[in-house]
Amino acid sequence: MPGWFNRFTSQGNRMKNHLLTLLLALMSLALVACSEPQTPAEPASESPSEMAAESATSTETEGSEQGTEADQASNPLLAASPHPHGYPPFDQIADEHFKPAMEQGMAEHLAEIEVIASNPEPPSFENTIVELEKSGQTLSYVMRVFGNLSGANTNANLQAVQREMSPRLSAHSDAINLNPALFARIETLYNQRESLDLDAESLRLLERYHTDFVRAGARLSAEQQDELRAINAELARLGTEFSQKVLAEVNDSAVVFDNAEALAGLSEARIASAAAEAADRGLEEGQYVITLLNTSGQPPLSSLSNREARERIHTASLSRGSRGNEYDTTAIVSRVIELRTRRANMLGYDTHADYGLEQQTAGSVERVNEMLSGLAPVAVASARREGEAIQAKINEVEDEPFELASWDWDYYAGMVKQDLYNFDDSEVRPYFEMNNVLVNGVFFSAEKLFGITFQERTDLPRYHPDTQVWEVFEEDGSSLGFFITDFYSRSSKRGGAWMNSYRVNSGLLGGAPVVGNHLNVPKPPEGEPTLLTWDEVTTMFHEFGHAVHGLFSDVYYPSFAGTSVPRDFVEYPSQVYEVWASWPEVLANYATHYQTGEPIPTELLDRVIESETFNEGFRTTEYLAAAMLDQAWHQLSLDEIPPAEGVMDFEARALAEAGFDYAPVPPRYRTPYFSHIMGGYSAGYYAYIWSEVLDADSVLWIRENGGLDRATGQHYRDTILSQGGSKDAMELYMEFAGREPGLEPLLERRGLLIVE
Repeated sequence: MPGWFNRFTSQGNRMKNHLLTLLLALMSLALVACSEPQTPAEPASESPSEMAAESATSTETEGSEQGTEADQASNPLLAASPHPHGYPPFDQIADEHFKPAMEQGMAEHLAEIEVIASNPEPPSFENTIVELEKSGQTLSYVMRVFGNLSGANTNANLQAVQREMSPRLSAHSDAINLNPALFARIETLYNQRESLDLDAESLRLLERYHTDFVRAGARLSAEQQDELRAINAELARLGTEFSQKVLAEVNDSAVVFDNAEALAGLSEARIASAAAEAADRGLEEGQYVITLLNTSGQPPLSSLSNREARERIHTASLSRGSRGNEYDTTAIVSRVIELRTRRANMLGYDTHADYGLEQQTAGSVERVNEMLSGLAPVAVASARREGEAIQAKINEVEDEPFELASWDWDYYAGMVKQDLYNFDDSEVRPYFEMNNVLVNGVFFSAEKLFGITFQERTDLPRYHPDTQVWEVFEEDGSSLGFFITDFYSRSSKRGGAWMNSYRVNSGLLGGAPVVGNHLNVPKPPEGEPTLLTWDEVTTMFHEFGHAVHGLFSDVYYPSFAGTSVPRDFVEYPSQVYEVWASWPEVLANYATHYQTGEPIPTELLDRVIESETFNEGFRTTEYLAAAMLDQAWHQLSLDEIPPAEGVMDFEARALAEAGFDYAPVPPRYRTPYFSHIMGGYSAGYYAYIWSEVLDADSVLWIRENGGLDRATGQHYRDTILSQGGSKDAMELYMEFAGREPGLEPLLERRGLLIVE
């Protein structure tokens, strides 16, 4: 057996009903906060010294073209924004502005670093750490705008800039992280830290900088640092190539049908959207295109009655990135895992997972393995029971029954759900019109909890016509910041849902937050309403939980602002916010029929809420399979890493050996399109279930302490949302809840039992 599997299973065999004790212990571990992400990944974060290491990162900036002074003066990215709160002038920004702005930002940043590193005065917290916090503001702003646009509305020009600049940005990061004079000043201060009389947040910042520089290679030999630079440069290039191929493959893998009969079961609006997509692609009249999301599962599978159509869509989804075409990513995966492992070894770690988990609340590979391997058999057993019920339904309704396959699950699970709860999604969607959910659901809950209000700003420029801009006001009427919503899917937008920041605020630098939420809801034909599924409703609430984490940030140092927390804590506030989607007072305010305005019938609503744990075995299993796959890849030693042609075999073997061998439930993401782990969540996809332990316990606290009211919201804002990464995560949780989190609320929510 490979080393990762021995580690995974040996801990799991000890778990069983000891999982509660384990997770309570895990939740009490210390963490170190990270800084705000520089690229548009799911809200995660990179440390101050890891600013560009893989997603936007490494070739020397020396000698690059800086542009003329006239060019710089006319570049809107290098000038003060004409809009409040530094809101980006999207109508003035052109693709050609980004490269010179990045080059100018890097030049300014390196000049600022040189002043700090060569300061003849002895190092002090103010002339070293505070000055580091102030440095690089131009580059940071440019990269935020570029990263967000390249994720939400990319094009060939932006992708070319991304390919060219990512290694140069990596080199820029290394030029700072591996600057010996700069590190000497940081280390001097670190060794004197007990005598510097620093406040808690300042001491935390100093310790964070020291840790980040060491982890970035500051203590390596000159020869090793040269090798590290080369690794970082290649990882930057490969990360960009992977993300661009995944997006291109999603578009290329769209499934074409030659007649509407194949799409029987879909709504008229969805079929019309498929026809419009075909027309946009220049196909013949009478053809239909079903586009794909980045997850393994695809929404149409729950409605399509044609089994062959379901199989075509599902097969296209699962084969993405491994078809041997120009978008195949298996070679990239193999090389990225090898480079990450080499880098971890250089820095003194056995594997990349050991390196990555050291700074998370989990703290170690062993603890994450214990959690995943303890939950896996519970989830898979539950999924198998659900599969038996689905197979019975197939045997009941089909004249010629067949064995349940993965492309059948959603369709027949819907029938089982109908039997159990007597409703289907088509009954519910008319009550979830998208704008109504946003304004009378999400915004309504925020006003009740925090006293904030929202006003649409149609006077501000937008980067795409489908976006909206909202100004957020405090209870006293003062402006808090801006909130951008971008909910529709399009070919220029990456898959999934996420929050990002264009501006962050801090006591040191001032400013106001500008944040955005992104979903991938299919856009209906012109004139048709956008009706959401229940999953899309909860996703909207989830992402808004990230948004308020950014909007309410109230820390002094920008490195701790907003969502600048460990990856296994960053999902906690967003998961908590999902509770308000089904909170009775909130639901009553937004769940109204888009045509009649009638509220959703109480009995239907009761059935919707009662059904929330339906299919939980499937959902937990597909997630855990992906989380385990992430760990399997990143716990490999160098001699265990398969070549490109062995990537899919390794995936199959890893899933089977870890107990995820139930064919009807594939992992939520397969390796070739697992963007999380090729980006900011490497060895960190477990974070969602980890955060949910805190989330479920928090929801219990909320129900016990007032629910939807200002006192509850203000307490949560003061203790969690405003604090960013300025304190240890479990310290924040204890200040909020006054107790350690328990596991029982999570198990009850998911309808799972720990089996002996």
